[in-house]
Amino acid sequence: MSNTLPLSLTLLCLLLLNPPSCSGGRILVVPVDGSHWINMEVILRELHSRGHAITVLRSAKSWYIPSNSSIYTAINVPMLEDETDKEHYNKVLQYVMQCRRYPTFIRTFCQQRLITHMMTAGHVILARAVTSMLDDPVFMKRLQDEKFDLMLTDPCLTIGVLLGSYLKLPMVFNVRWINFGEGHLTVAPSPVSYVPVSGSELHDQMDFPERTMNMLHYVYSVFQQYYVINPPYSDIFQRHFPPGTDLQSLQLAADIWLLRTDFIYEFPRPTMPNVVHIGGFQCNEVQPLPAELEAFVQSSGEHGVVVMSIGTIVSALPRETTEAIAAAFAELPQKVVWRFVGEPPSSLGNNTLLVKWLPQGDLLGHPKTRLFVAHGGTNGMYEAIYHAVPVLGIPLIIDQFDNLLRLKVRGAAQVVEAYSLTKENFLDAVKDVLENASYRNNIQRLSQLHRDRPISPMDNAIFWIEYVIRNAGAPHLQPVGFKMPWYTYFCLDVAAFFMVVTGTFIWVLVFVCRNCCCRSSRRKMKKE
Repeated sequence: MSNTLPLSLTLLCLLLLNPPSCSGGRILVVPVDGSHWINMEVILRELHSRGHAITVLRSAKSWYIPSNSSIYTAINVPMLEDETDKEHYNKVLQYVMQCRRYPTFIRTFCQQRLITHMMTAGHVILARAVTSMLDDPVFMKRLQDEKFDLMLTDPCLTIGVLLGSYLKLPMVFNVRWINFGEGHLTVAPSPVSYVPVSGSELHDQMDFPERTMNMLHYVYSVFQQYYVINPPYSDIFQRHFPPGTDLQSLQLAADIWLLRTDFIYEFPRPTMPNVVHIGGFQCNEVQPLPAELEAFVQSSGEHGVVVMSIGTIVSALPRETTEAIAAAFAELPQKVVWRFVGEPPSSLGNNTLLVKWLPQGDLLGHPKTRLFVAHGGTNGMYEAIYHAVPVLGIPLIIDQFDNLLRLKVRGAAQVVEAYSLTKENFLDAVKDVLENASYRNNIQRLSQLHRDRPISPMDNAIFWIEYVIRNAGAPHLQPVGFKMPWYTYFCLDVAAFFMVVTGTFIWVLVFVCRNCCCRSSRRKMKKE
């Protein structure tokens, strides 16, 4: 009896401490290609390991999403990649570099105009793709017959949002960017007095001119939403959805937003009960490097290694820029591992190793790594924070300017402009970050804060995905404000009521005063 009681208590404790289990669900996934897929695949592997059945909708011309996988079943559908190649993004880079030559106020709006142009064409393609799916009875019946429990999608592209809403599935967003900006700006209150709008390149402590600029960016984003993004889908909404439906209402109906952010990196701001912050969830403990790469890294001695990578999509830096970077690297005592595709620079030094692919997280976590030269993608920034490696940023397009600004404001990064990069200014920036201890101290502080949490970002993400499956949604976490008309949300009807009451009171007061004055003047005239 004495042995049975402790055993029972132990089992009870284990049951109480373990999170509620979720029997394997059927999950429909609509991802976004490129670096976004890297994030999604990490989650899918974890979901597969927990017994969930996963179906992925992908483009037949996908750049990175394989058609054959041990963790999911793939279905080919028309997507944006069917009509967009990687060279398109390299052309956009050239236009952005032209915009960067303008003063700060002008260049951010120049870049926004480029993004608007991309959106105009992109959403027409996406609307056409969704229409072909919804108008295909065989395809839609196949999806309906699968009896999915959940739609997991990256709402940066609209296909998953529209399909999930049409199929009436609970929806979880794996999100950072959504249509015209950062996801938080869509789902949570965002006072423009201290919440910088995406693309503004501002921080949270703005003076009057900066707040004016931020307000203009906000107005422009509203214009994009209603006059660039919504119109291509109007026919879909009329034919397949209830009256009054628009894209924003469907997005706000998502049950959970898995937001790839962490407030040690983001500026503090209001959030919502159905927003789960999972920034850095893709980061893992270091694995051994391939033998040849390890030997190269070890050969750096006490000077260490510089790692450079500028992402999966944009790769075509101007030739003169890559020559300047290579020449600057050649003068360093450090060894350099550079993810590079194309013809090698003629100024390449013996200390630089060019590779078409590198295990970025494992290299950043290596004790000999001293600096990360990066374009400012979200994945790379969180890996740099996780492994405590200071950053020298070369932002290229879209969100990368804002991403690097956040790290620069915290004293963990230096930034150089690609359009004005020379051997001299790039070498000075590299030496500054390598030799100034404040950069490493600041990134180490951020890393400690990022790791100091009760539950890992991945476990947090999986819990909330399974929470939605277990409970067939999470409508109790959605604020009622999402369903209010804009004039009710901002209490403009209440303001109008008080204005009418106040105006009526003033009118009555003036009327009474005038009558009293008139009567008294008449009495005086009679007496005279």
